[in-house]
Amino acid sequence: MVSRKKVYMDNASSTRLDERVMEAMEPYFFDKYAVATSEFGHSMGVEAKEGLDGARKTIANKLGASPQEIVFTSGSAESSNLALKGVLSAQGGHLIISDIEDFPVLHSARTLEKNGYDVSYLPVDHEGSVDPEDLKKEIRDDTVLVSIQHANQEIGTIQDIKKLADICADKGVLFHTDATHTFTRFPFDVNEIPADLITISANAIHGPKGIGALYVREGIKIKKQMEGGFQEFDKRGGLENIPGAVGFAKAIELVTEDENDRIKGLRDRIIDRVLKEIPDTTLNGAREERLPQNANITFHYVEGESITLHMDMRGVSVSTGSACFSRSLEASHVIMGIGGDHERAHGSVRFSLGRYSTKEDVDYVVDNIKEVVERLREISPLGKE
Repeated sequence: MVSRKKVYMDNASSTRLDERVMEAMEPYFFDKYAVATSEFGHSMGVEAKEGLDGARKTIANKLGASPQEIVFTSGSAESSNLALKGVLSAQGGHLIISDIEDFPVLHSARTLEKNGYDVSYLPVDHEGSVDPEDLKKEIRDDTVLVSIQHANQEIGTIQDIKKLADICADKGVLFHTDATHTFTRFPFDVNEIPADLITISANAIHGPKGIGALYVREGIKIKKQMEGGFQEFDKRGGLENIPGAVGFAKAIELVTEDENDRIKGLRDRIIDRVLKEIPDTTLNGAREERLPQNANITFHYVEGESITLHMDMRGVSVSTGSACFSRSLEASHVIMGIGGDHERAHGSVRFSLGRYSTKEDVDYVVDNIKEVVERLREISPLGKE
């Protein structure tokens, strides 16, 4: 076994906070900790509001949006819930999503369906892409909202979001996308891509947990789901998380194209080495049109949860979509959605990179997973027939 070290490759779940983000947040914990108030309030409340407004402006600028179109939430789950439930409860009608959406969208759609709303589920191809022609055929006169993720959280495939949004715009249908994993990793300008609602979050880009936002294009009718006061333009009640918002904005400022290119190179190194050096492996998702930080690979004839546990004993944190780790008896709905079977789903492992990942980390992971897979296959009941 290679000498033990600590390597974190589960950045799609959450990232380590950047110290510079913490530094930006700190004054709003200890010096400017008041509730945000107007210019007619006390000075500390005014300072708090200035911090909140500045963060909102930074996030809006990144999307080419106006500050009043940014609604702060507790994270991507709340943002997607607000998008789907908020629009449907305000306007009624038919909802369309893809088969492989992340759980906040998928489960919101299922809840809406149980409550009497009509929901359609679009299939995807073997790489996880929605066919625009399928979307065109599924849109009806009463369709009010389409929700298709910008990139898949598990296999990393990037959708042709502009083409899908253009179809909806042409049909007069609202379009929501979950951009949790693409925000700052890919350019997204709402003046070029006619999305009406966009889910984003801080914890995937080395920002704080518990803060996200929903872009709501001006004029969209949406019913708030979190009752309270009149905060967030009366779209989300409750005390604003000002330190979180400031940290979110700082995290955005710290992401660079050089960083994204470096992470993409590390991703390619994982994929190339694993597929070349370990037999009976399958890359899940598109090879080219995929997140720079994502590599999802199935190791056939062995359980992904076993790989995860053995890698953890070697100091490596990765994730799997198999049953024990998903707290479900079901195989990954994403792998099944792209045409995989249970064996492929349960043997999948996701490697997700971040700012602090290095070439040495990648080589350590690949060297160790080669040993782990070889040993597990020797004792696996799933061996070749």
